[in-house]
This record gives sequence, structure tokens and C-alpha cells, in this order.
Amino acid sequence: MLSVDDAIARLLASAQPVAAIESGNPSLAFNRVLAEDVVAPVAVPPADNSAMDGYAYCHADAHKAGFVLPVSQRIPAGKAPEPLLPGTAARIFTGAEIPAGADTVAMQEDCVAGDATVTIADTEQGANIRPRGQDIALGEAVLSAGTRLRPQEMGLLASLGFAQLRMYKPLRVAVFSTGDELVEPGGTLAAGQIFNSNRATLAGLLACWGMEMVDLGIVADKPALIEARFREAAECSDVVVTSGGVSVGEEDHVKAVVAKIGSIDFWKIAIKPGKPLAFGTVQGKPVIGLPGNPASVFVTALILLRPFLFRLQGLNSGTVQPVSAPALFDRKAVRRQEYLRARLTRDGIEMLPNQSSGVLSSACRGDGLAVQMPGQIISRGDTLHFYHYASLF
Repeated sequence: MLSVDDAIARLLASAQPVAAIESGNPSLAFNRVLAEDVVAPVAVPPADNSAMDGYAYCHADAHKAGFVLPVSQRIPAGKAPEPLLPGTAARIFTGAEIPAGADTVAMQEDCVAGDATVTIADTEQGANIRPRGQDIALGEAVLSAGTRLRPQEMGLLASLGFAQLRMYKPLRVAVFSTGDELVEPGGTLAAGQIFNSNRATLAGLLACWGMEMVDLGIVADKPALIEARFREAAECSDVVVTSGGVSVGEEDHVKAVVAKIGSIDFWKIAIKPGKPLAFGTVQGKPVIGLPGNPASVFVTALILLRPFLFRLQGLNSGTVQPVSAPALFDRKAVRRQEYLRARLTRDGIEMLPNQSSGVLSSACRGDGLAVQMPGQIISRGDTLHFYHYASLF
């Protein structure tokens, strides 16, 4: 069996980022990936501006006048100021441009306004002024190609005035499940059947990752039907993801079908839950066959599928850094690298009681995955790595 790290390395080494690029409004592009470097076409802020409501003045003039100055103009935000008349002050508001000739702003709380004058408390020269380009300088490299747009990047690009940018098209991921026992939610269960939860889990993850799911439903455990669905999936997507049918049972046909019409790169990984995971190609499109058990799909999608899809999507980094915290439980050694559904508390990591590969409820009650390495005995107080679900979504 491949180690988890070796499996991820092989997945990433084989991932060729999609080349399809389109222009779009970055303010409507949550989770999209930039296909070009971004250089600031303007400075932010574009001019020196006031950080406070107050009075703008020349510090040297105020000293000469004993800090009592006539008020020569009023400058609200959005209005271009006139040059400051020597020996005067300007009433100014937060965000308004500093007039030429002023070098300091006194907060209104430190000033006493008269009919046409203002008495200003002695304020340090240069105080309360946000200089031009304080956030971003004109021509500064702001974001690099491969950046995934979060709300803060969207706001940053808007502050620079971008209405259009070149971005990678969302990855099209064809998804289908195999199994005679599966029924889609809303259907009627016969004896021995279960509802298909894997489609919904993968739909949620792909939506989080900003990718487009091509839903190809459920396929019965018949090699000919599975082969036909693989060919359909390869025609309409950038990558194919399946769930079920990759183990060694007599009704597990996915691996054999992929080997027949394409190729298999690797199959077994030393991970729990989720040891049987098939990676290969069909008609030139990458295929990842996830296990069938619901928790196995959830964990292997987060740990193995996610970095591969992120690389295909053109992201410059899909690496997630775990946090370290003490275990609040004891656990005997394991053979495979285990991802334990857990909860991070103020005191440490609490393992949830049911770690079965068929159980999703423990994933709902927790907020992340704790890692137990092969051969590791966990004693209460030992430091473990913990991956927050939020960082993997």
C-alpha cells in the first residue's frame, strides 16, 4: 500500500492544470482562481486622506498662531479640496482628501470650534493622515496567478477598480456512484437498499471548492453499464470521480473497467477510512475511484481528492497546515494512517466515539480530523495534528 504522502505526491505529479481561461468580474467570482498576475493600476488610497473627523492644518502655521486658526474651507469625503490658505485650517471628515499645504489633522474631540475659527490642541505633526498608497502602491504586485479568490481578495480587487480579470474556468467534475443497493433520496427503499449519501457529500465539497459537478447519478453493478458511464463522463468533464466499486468484492467492477478501457496508476493506500482508492485515466481524463462507505468518501475526498483537484484547477497552493493540540483520549497503535473525526476544545482534541467508515454523524458533531500515524500509540496529553474542516473546505 502507498503511504498517504506518497499517494498525494503521485496525484500532484500527474495533475495537469486546466488551460481554459475566461474573463469575468472578480466581484462575482468567489472561489474562482486567477489566471494572471495582478499589478495595481492605481494607488490605494489614491491620495493622502484624513483618518479622523477633525481639522487639517499646517503644523508650523498653527505654532505661529498659537493654535487658533480661521477655518477657510469644509472638505467632506468625495470632494476635491482647494489648496489650504496659509495660516488657516480646513474642516475635514474621515476619508476626505488632505488639501495641499496641510500636514496634520487634529481630531475634532481635541478642538474647540468658534464662529469662524478653531482652537486646536497641539498635535504631533503628520498625525491622523493616511498617506497615498498606504495600502497598495501604484504598480505594486498584488496577487499572483493561481490565487483562489476569497471575500478579502474580491474586495481588494474592487478597491483597485477591476471590473474584469482573466480566471480559469471552473473545473468540471463528473460524479457517479455504483451499487445495486443505492437509491437516491426521495425514492423508495427495497429490502437491502440504502440512500445514496455520497452524491450529496461530493456535491457539497465541490461547491465549496468552486468547481462544477456534472451529476451522472447511480450506475448498477454491471461492467458494461459502468464502462458506458465512464466513457460518457470522460466526454463531458475535466476529471471523473466515482464512489463505490473499488474494493475486491465480486460486485466491485470499477477498477477492472478502468484498467480495461484506460489505465490504473495505483489502487491501495495506507489510509483509514478509505484504503481502496483507484487512480487512473479513461480516454485521457483522470479518474479517481473513491470507496463506497460514506465516511470513507468524506475523508478521502478531503485528504486525497482535494489537493489533486486544486492542482487541476490551477491553484498555486492547496496545502493546508494542521494545528497541534493535546489528545484527550488514549488509543492503541494502528497499521494505517487514520483520520479520526474529532472536536477541538479549549483543553485539546476530543475523539468522537463512532469511527466506523459507514458513519457520517460523527463528522457532523465534530469540527475536524485528528491524525494518528501508523504504529503510533496515543496517550492522553500526546500532541496530535488536527485539520479543521473549515480549512479543508
